[in-house]
Amino acid sequence: MNHLRFQDADDEVIEDVAETSNLDQSMCDDPDDSDDKTSADYYFDSYSHFGIHEEMLKDTVRTKTYQSVIYQNKFLFKDKIVLDVGAGTGILSLFCAKAGAKHVYAVECSQMANMAKEIVETNGYSNVITVLKGKIEELELPVPKVDIIISEWMGYLLLFENMLNSVLFARDKWLADDGIVLPDKASLHLTAIEDAEYKDDKIEFWNMYMDLT
Repeated sequence: MNHLRFQDADDEVIEDVAETSNLDQSMCDDPDDSDDKTSADYYFDSYSHFGIHEEMLKDTVRTKTYQSVIYQNKFLFKDKIVLDVGAGTGILSLFCAKAGAKHVYAVECSQMANMAKEIVETNGYSNVITVLKGKIEELELPVPKVDIIISEWMGYLLLFENMLNSVLFARDKWLADDGIVLPDKASLHLTAIEDAEYKDDKIEFWNMYMDLT
């Protein structure tokens, strides 16, 4: 259980939380094996296993950027109500709590919500962080409005995971008039490249295939 402990030292945060993968993986298993699952159910099921969360936690550039933004702007979080959409292991919720948030509602639809609750309890933040399991579109929060919405909604090629719609829903329903969303801006840069060696290998393979047929 010691690996669940959240460390505040900059060089230890990601590694210590990421090591929760050593825990019993049955915590992440989906008990519902029904044949009636939708594509959305399979999407959330994919986040019920720690591997994908471990990969994100160990992306130190990504996770430490969130940590730096939160810690360097503690005045934004002091005594504020925060909504963490797609909380995963709860790492962003912990950052917000450490920054002085009055309360954090960590919403996670996958079975990872169970582990997030344990991580929150182990780190002594159960009185500040409430983990809610379910889809943000279907949940009712215990408060009428929140001051801050935070989320790691970016996926492959920025928009691939399709989390943005959930964040926008949360913004429209739960965010106070003077509230903020983090992050609220993103840019996507594309460029055309050519790998001549790769292309030649593919053309050569295709020519060989045509010769054989």
